[in-house]
Amino acid sequence: MTANVVGFALLILGLALLIGKIIRVKAKWVQALFLPSSIVAGFLLLLLGPQVLGKFDGPWGEYGLFTEGIVTTWSKLPGLLISVVFATMFLGQPLPSPKRAAKLVGPQLSLGVAFGSAQYVVGLLLAALILVPVLGSSPMTGALIEIAFEGGHGTAAGMREVMESVGFAEGGDLAVGLATVGIVAGIVVGIGLINWGVRTGKTEVLKSNASMSIQEQQGLFREDEHYPAGKLTSRPSSVEPLSLHMAIMAVAVLIGWCILEFLRWVESMTYGKIMIDDSTNLEIFSYVPLFPIALIGGVIVQMIATAFKIEHLIDHGLMLRIQGFALDMLVVAAIATLSLKAIGDNFGAFLILAVAGIAINVLLFLWLAPRVIGKYWFERGIADFGQSMGVTATGLILMRVTDPQAETPAYEAFGYKQLVFEPFFGGGLITALAIPGIYISGIWPLFGIMLVLFIISVAVGLFYYAPKNRKERATEAAANAAAGGAATAAN
Repeated sequence: MTANVVGFALLILGLALLIGKIIRVKAKWVQALFLPSSIVAGFLLLLLGPQVLGKFDGPWGEYGLFTEGIVTTWSKLPGLLISVVFATMFLGQPLPSPKRAAKLVGPQLSLGVAFGSAQYVVGLLLAALILVPVLGSSPMTGALIEIAFEGGHGTAAGMREVMESVGFAEGGDLAVGLATVGIVAGIVVGIGLINWGVRTGKTEVLKSNASMSIQEQQGLFREDEHYPAGKLTSRPSSVEPLSLHMAIMAVAVLIGWCILEFLRWVESMTYGKIMIDDSTNLEIFSYVPLFPIALIGGVIVQMIATAFKIEHLIDHGLMLRIQGFALDMLVVAAIATLSLKAIGDNFGAFLILAVAGIAINVLLFLWLAPRVIGKYWFERGIADFGQSMGVTATGLILMRVTDPQAETPAYEAFGYKQLVFEPFFGGGLITALAIPGIYISGIWPLFGIMLVLFIISVAVGLFYYAPKNRKERATEAAANAAAGGAATAAN
């Protein structure tokens, strides 16, 4: 594969992304589903590639309108770009005040962990009772709900190589397919829940159906709207600010790579020498991908910058632009190389996991969120619901619909929760270790751990935060009643 092939493959991804954006602007049904342009572009390339067009006879070949080298390049990109996405996640983020963060993060984290662990509990139980004995699926299918729904397209694609290394090659395609189901269902079901919440008075800010402007539906800004892409932290005459931030991101990834290689070396020198059977060593970190460790590398870089009082040189806005670019290209490439045959061959398992994932997320949102969070439970809980169905952006879209002017602490609480939650679920260490863990020890050990974690998160929410929420509500009601009585007496 030549450098020209790699470059041309990237150019086609860019062209497809532009066409996807045009479709988003022009097609009403795409706007109604809030489908990102990257997903539209990915499906366009999928239709024109080996999985669809390549299956029909014509002047094109078995790879459709593309070449083998281009498709091979696309298949490798997600595993590389996902490290960029995770390395930039916390770069440029100021550390919150401990007291404020603790008050908001507790119930939000309890709900988030319940979402993440429940997806493992349900998926693994389905794998043990139905998918493996009845459908002949791999035991590792039990981890796909969390990888695809909580992790989204980036994590699903990033885990592909790990799944292939343990003989679960179809898992990557199933995960990317499930991630697509999750993000579409997250928007459709989420908007339905918001409409229900408005009608029944569950929302405390939104009291009537919010109508979005045409520009918002198209994913564009009005001419009079000005949102800066980021803050310039260096003079372009010395180094382009974007180049500086790319370099900082690269350092974060390299630190993550060094940590992972060190962990693999320690493993190989210690318990990694233990033989599980005649051909398999007891290894864990050899199956762990780079991206969750790259996130730790980003945190380390941010801590170093803070310690040396140069954190102002790292702008989170520019890091978000780098992250967004990497994620868009990743999603296009992942969907473009999706194997429809793998999904078709495992359609029963795919359908069961999709329905179960949607059902458990809706159930937890309606039952657990109002009890754990209390005031503004709908505005704060809908963000976790959206994230647990697709990606963080889905949660933010739903949260913006319910609280367009940021009148509630939903944005702040969700952001603090991410600092603790992301290193573990949705592409973090737990997600990265799930597939190797099932491969090495089977379904039940991970099921037991996730069940205990789920019970603890629900119990903490119901028996610690719920009483505090009721007490705060009662105190607020009494204060309002007293204020109302005083006002009446004054009149």
